[in-house]
Amino acid sequence: MRVFALDPAALGLVINDADGDSVAVGEYYAAQRRIPAANIVHVAFERAPVLDPVEFARVNELVKRRLPGGVQALALAWTQPWRVGCMSVTAAFAQGFDRGFCAEGCRLTPHSAYFDSDSRLPFGELGVRPAMLLAGSSVRAAKRTIDSGIAAERTPLAGTAYLLSTSDEARNVRSAGFPAAFRLERPGLRVEVRVADELRDARDVMFYFTGRQRVGGLDTLRFRPGAIADHLTSSGGVLIGSAQMSSLAWLDAGATASYGTVVEPCAFPQKFPQPAIVMRRYLAGETLIEAYWKSVASPSQGVFIGEPLSRIRDR
Repeated sequence: MRVFALDPAALGLVINDADGDSVAVGEYYAAQRRIPAANIVHVAFERAPVLDPVEFARVNELVKRRLPGGVQALALAWTQPWRVGCMSVTAAFAQGFDRGFCAEGCRLTPHSAYFDSDSRLPFGELGVRPAMLLAGSSVRAAKRTIDSGIAAERTPLAGTAYLLSTSDEARNVRSAGFPAAFRLERPGLRVEVRVADELRDARDVMFYFTGRQRVGGLDTLRFRPGAIADHLTSSGGVLIGSAQMSSLAWLDAGATASYGTVVEPCAFPQKFPQPAIVMRRYLAGETLIEAYWKSVASPSQGVFIGEPLSRIRDR
């Protein structure tokens, strides 16, 4: 049985008019996904990696005031900023900026009521609007990611989920949960758990989860439309200029969505996507933004990037 999934009428689109790339990507997405005009909000703020919380409060108030009440989730049409103060920008727009969601040192951050929930209307039921950046290393790259998400709906499921248990002990903390993914195998989807530091030459990547500072071999892979991939590390969500691999590298390689933290999270699995959860929900028919957000128990330090309305077409 297919579950309820968000559609364009339930998605708000926020465009930064002070950023030419944001305007180009936002307009393209609005046209491709036929986002209702009433759901599109134009704001203006400086393009920079970190948005000041005071400036964010002004922008967020405009967004909340202008959006129809039925909007349940947000697409943010930019790559910068990826952070608001000590929170990720997607978490700040989802639940508001609050220093209580931050952490000094190695501490857990608050639990999300949306985590692995059966909520169909996150804003209506929980007061949360999950958000995702329509990000890319260029306008062309962002458009390619959007096209991949749209193509997923007309491409029969046929691929493999690769879950890599790596030699990086600190970043391999999710591997204990990998065996749960085997229960999700079905016609069109194989699940492979490998003890390896990288995957090479796979031409059917539907899911790829690993834990490393940097991931090699991405240029040898081919991702299926709608694919999700991420690496557990401290600063994958620092999209430009990080010493570690940026989550944008996954989108450049062909994935449709990724995730990374924007401030030091320490190696708490709760702050990162749980592969078996995002796979189960995505395969059941939830949109990418629903499934991905529901897989992170404590998302305030992590940024979600990709095409939010992507859905898998099961056979």
